[in-house]
Amino acid sequence: MPVKPVISLLVLAFGAYAAVAGLMYVFQPQLLYFPMRELVATPQAAGMEYEPVTLRTEDGVALHGWFVPAEGARGTLLFFHGNAGNISHRLDSLAIFRRLGLSTLIVDYRGYGRSEGRPTEEGTYLDAEAAWRHLTETRRIAPERIVVFGRSLGGAVAAHLAARRRPAALIVESGFVSVPELAAGLYPWLPVRLLSRFRYDTAEAVARAECPVLIVHSPQDEIVPYAQGRALFDRAREPKRFLALRGGHNQGFLASGASYTGGLDAFLTDVLGR
Repeated sequence: MPVKPVISLLVLAFGAYAAVAGLMYVFQPQLLYFPMRELVATPQAAGMEYEPVTLRTEDGVALHGWFVPAEGARGTLLFFHGNAGNISHRLDSLAIFRRLGLSTLIVDYRGYGRSEGRPTEEGTYLDAEAAWRHLTETRRIAPERIVVFGRSLGGAVAAHLAARRRPAALIVESGFVSVPELAAGLYPWLPVRLLSRFRYDTAEAVARAECPVLIVHSPQDEIVPYAQGRALFDRAREPKRFLALRGGHNQGFLASGASYTGGLDAFLTDVLGR
């Protein structure tokens, strides 16, 4: 093949590659956040009493959430959900936490559900701080009675909060090491570590958390590799535990049934008592 056509093909290929990389850089928020505005149900639909709450962040964003009390609660769980949907898609988890003797505060990040604004990494950290203040200042719940729990993207938010505050414990379920590390596995043909506008460095935050840590992950997780859950466990300080699930990323906690609830209960008993 003549040299000029080869050069032309290489230029076209490089241009296409650069275009894809550029689109990846520009549209990262749309690839990371998948909020839904409509609430499909409330805890009442699952037979749970609840209180609607409105929080105000340090930068003035109004957040919507629910406080679901448990009779004779042994502690309070602050729950941060994943990157898709909203709080109304987490009723199964709220019911599990209630059966485990925990009152739960669940809040939608900015841009999700009825919360104002648009999601950003720094914004989700501010949202977490507002939720913490609501529990510790408005409800006057002692930090040593609060367990911070995050699933998937929420694991990064929960770990960041736990590294800054001192809760009774931190639970990270189906969490990733960081966004660049996760993206590198999903898009090995792109220089995503250089392109990434988001960090969500769960591993770094877990390593700084000065509280008992439980890492929960499934070997069958099809979105976040099991190795990333094990890496989080390796980075955590003692005392720490690892709970292995079965099933996929979004349904592992349900598919695992009693082994999941039993593992949570054993950890919670250690940090909160019965």
